[in-house]
Amino acid sequence: MEPSRSLGKPQHDEDSTARLAVLIDADNAQATVIEGILAEVARFGEASVKRIYGDFTSPHSASWKKVLQKYAIKPVQQFAYSTGKNSTDSMLIIDAMDLLYTRRFDGFCLVTSDSDFTGLATRIREEGLTVLGFGEKKTPDAFRNACHKFILTEVLRPRAIEPEKKKAKPKVSVDTTTEQPPAPVSPDLSLPQQFLLDALEQSTDEDGWAPLATFGSYLNKLQPDFDPRLYGFKKLSDLVKANPSLFVTDKRTKSGQTQKQLYVRAQ
Repeated sequence: MEPSRSLGKPQHDEDSTARLAVLIDADNAQATVIEGILAEVARFGEASVKRIYGDFTSPHSASWKKVLQKYAIKPVQQFAYSTGKNSTDSMLIIDAMDLLYTRRFDGFCLVTSDSDFTGLATRIREEGLTVLGFGEKKTPDAFRNACHKFILTEVLRPRAIEPEKKKAKPKVSVDTTTEQPPAPVSPDLSLPQQFLLDALEQSTDEDGWAPLATFGSYLNKLQPDFDPRLYGFKKLSDLVKANPSLFVTDKRTKSGQTQKQLYVRAQ
């Protein structure tokens, strides 16, 4: 079996682009967020396969039919043969296992808010592949925690564009040496300060410092659905810099490297 490429962080090297299979449960996902989902998937690798499962003769799937061609998503029609039985789930799981055994993929992206796919996510992980989950806030913890990374689709919804404001008079520029932390934008939840500090403590070296990437990785291991965007910040670095009462930051250059890395410790 070919070694899997790491999906622990977004991919930037074309030679190491991870091959991903994106499987969508049309019964438990909304078409309005598909653009955001695919953009998020692109941060981690290439969506080599994009399939959606559902009964597209049903009015419930009408919104999906409008976007399938635009985003080159292959629909897999599954008729509802009887009431109360979800044949869509079965077809998605069968397809996922078939794709898994081809050994051609580095990870799977499961788009659903249904806990019935917990077993599938666990099985894929047992094969050493990465599982990225996408679902709504109602998604049960069982499925969230079965994924390496779970992303709430609420943070991927397109924001309404504000009307253009009148041009303001130019302000006098002020020279400052301190970097201003980014301001949060419409936070959905209060910041879990104790959780962040506990995770940081487990990430630090003997001097109490941790590389930001190590800190972020540990946060996701403890809580797969952790996302700075839920608290009004685009990136973890923005969250850290905007909370000087909790964190101290320092930019360092490792020996043999030219690019600086951000380090964090508790205040």
